[in-house]
Amino acid sequence: MKKWITMVSLAMFTGLLSCNNDAKLNGIITIESEFETTVEDWQSGFSGYSSSTPDSTLQLTLDRARLPGILDSTRYGIKAESYNRGDVMFMFLKKRVSGLRPATTYLVTFDMTIGTQYADNVTGASSGNDTYIKAGASVNEPTIKPEGGKYTISINKGNLSGGSSEMAVMGNITNGTNNNQYRLVTRSNRDQPITVTADANGELWLCIGTDSGFKGLTTLFYDRIKAELTLQN
Repeated sequence: MKKWITMVSLAMFTGLLSCNNDAKLNGIITIESEFETTVEDWQSGFSGYSSSTPDSTLQLTLDRARLPGILDSTRYGIKAESYNRGDVMFMFLKKRVSGLRPATTYLVTFDMTIGTQYADNVTGASSGNDTYIKAGASVNEPTIKPEGGKYTISINKGNLSGGSSEMAVMGNITNGTNNNQYRLVTRSNRDQPITVTADANGELWLCIGTDSGFKGLTTLFYDRIKAELTLQN
């Protein structure tokens, strides 16, 4: 029986992020990861692909690695790579946040820098045009389970270019040039923050990922992830 991927752990344990007193006082909590020494307790997973697809054909990678030389090979990021052999491939990172006010609502925004090699002038289907960056938050942990012949994620991520109440779409992964070479680009959801309420223990989950309809190999690098949780009055 095929062993299916429930989660590719990037850490030996799930880290809890405790918020300092100053952050609690001004109502804004900032979480920033640059991955220079560790994965900073982000964990990874994949969903959307058929449960009958051999794992070995999917080239699944979500782990800390050096950035491509054209960017800066002395620096590190999270390399995200997968081969979509079905309809949609969602590869994601998740992180638990603790120390929040219990049962209290926050607005969550993300600013990210990614390394991507996909030109934005390609006509027809392409990896850059058909792969969408998403980010969000949920009181529920994003987990994977087999359902209807494929692996599904427990949160509502939306589908491809569509978002949801738990995840915002921040554009695709094109690099803003006519050249297929790596370039650092930024993505943000400040115009569409996610509203989420922490649980009774003052915890919630952050989630970022790419939703891809491209039938092929997609590779990119997360250079920096910054999330801000603002206490909603």
